[in-house]
Amino acid sequence: MITRTKFKDLVIFEPKIFTDERGYFFESYNQQLFDSEGIRYNWVQDNQSKSSYGVIRGLHFQVGEWEQAKLVRCLHGEILDVAVDLRFDSDTFMKVFSIILSEENKKSVLIPRGFAHGFSVLSENAEFIYKCDNFYNKQNERGIIYNDIDLNIDWMVSSPIVSEKDMIHPSLQNYLLNTK
Repeated sequence: MITRTKFKDLVIFEPKIFTDERGYFFESYNQQLFDSEGIRYNWVQDNQSKSSYGVIRGLHFQVGEWEQAKLVRCLHGEILDVAVDLRFDSDTFMKVFSIILSEENKKSVLIPRGFAHGFSVLSENAEFIYKCDNFYNKQNERGIIYNDIDLNIDWMVSSPIVSEKDMIHPSLQNYLLNTK
C-alpha cells in the first residue's frame, strides 16, 4: 500500500506481510505497484549502513545533476527517518517530515530529489538500506547541520553521536543564503 503525504512526491510504502510458523515473506519493492501510482525511478545504486544507538547520520543531499531520490528502509532495529524539503517552489519548503522505520513495521519511504535526508538510531543498533536513482558524487554532496535551530528536529536520542563531517554542515539559513 502506498500512502501519499502532504509533501509532494514523498510517499510511504507499507508492504503486505505474509506470516506463518516459518517466519514471514513480503515484497520490499515492486515496480508494478510504483508504476501504477505514477511513481517511476531508475534505481542505480543501493547503500547499506549499520549504526549504534544514538548515531545521527545527516542531513545529507546532493545538488545539480547529481541530485538523488532515495527509497529507504530499516532492515534491523529502529530508526527515526527525517527529510527536509529544500525545493524552493514547494508548499512544504523548509518543512520537516519524520517517521519511525523499523524491522517490525517494514515500511519504506520514497524521498524525492530536492530533500535533505538523515536518520537517528533508536534501538541498540540498526541496519539501514536505501536505493538511489543517481550515483554518489562527492563534489556535489551538501549538508545541513543536524541540530539546526530553525528546523528544531527532535531526533529522539540522548547524547547524539555525530561524525566530524556532519558537525560542520551549515545551518539551513546559511546554506540558503549561499545558494542564491
